[in-house]
Amino acid sequence: MGERMIRNIPTDLLRTFVTIVDVGGFTAAAELLGRSQPAISLQLKRLQELTGQKLLSRNGLQIEPNSKGKMMYRYAKQILALNDEALAQFHSTAINGKVHFGIPSEFATTLLPKIVGRFVRAYPNVTLEVTSALTKELLCEPKRSNFDLILALFLDNDFSENLKSMPLFKRDDLVWVGNGREEFEEEDPISLIVAPHGCIYRRRMIERLEAQNRRWRLIYTNPDLTGITTAIEEGLGITALARSTVPSNLKILHENPLLPALGDIAISLIAPNPASNEAVSVLRDFVATSLKI
Repeated sequence: MGERMIRNIPTDLLRTFVTIVDVGGFTAAAELLGRSQPAISLQLKRLQELTGQKLLSRNGLQIEPNSKGKMMYRYAKQILALNDEALAQFHSTAINGKVHFGIPSEFATTLLPKIVGRFVRAYPNVTLEVTSALTKELLCEPKRSNFDLILALFLDNDFSENLKSMPLFKRDDLVWVGNGREEFEEEDPISLIVAPHGCIYRRRMIERLEAQNRRWRLIYTNPDLTGITTAIEEGLGITALARSTVPSNLKILHENPLLPALGDIAISLIAPNPASNEAVSVLRDFVATSLKI
């Protein structure tokens, strides 16, 4: 029997592909990875040659994975997660320090359980301190400078006009969420369950409802996703959440004609103190790998 040719996919090609998909373009991916745009394009070309498949397509100005690309994206995330975790096991003892991580409450509820255990086991000499609050509060001075890493959420206008220096990491759909038993009548106001003033989800819901001349009322306000979830389960009203953070016990309300489309949000991972220790970069990689949007 002849020798069977074994082909391997270099992890740097996979990381480039995942980054292109996450940020929706070559230019942003190049900035995030610290490489030139031609180098990014060449790496994607090599990956497509290895797989024998075209993996990306263009939707207007946005670059999106096609059906084969979505499959490769899932495999790439798993391979990179194992790669990073394996390396962590051999290099973790050399990394120490303290990381103060700021994160919005709904992402803290859904994301942190995925990463805290893995991170602490892989890096036992790193102390992780987490603060959960609205993006507006996390980014305001002087509080912002106290954080080593911040997961921040923005509406498009806020991101593009005021925060150009902050790298776009991902986008996520905003969706209406309820308990699945709601009955909407055109003449009745929409009952909203919201976070306090300053929450971008609250702002987007009200803007879109008013643009459609839909009546609305605030029923319940709570800064914590657990409290909001409980109120929705009790049938007090509905809210908006990023699709990736919707708890399993709530339902996405798909295309109800009385509920306007909410668009999407921009997600950024920000390191306010560039000179922070190596543990910050490691935590950022853990967060990036766990954000499967």
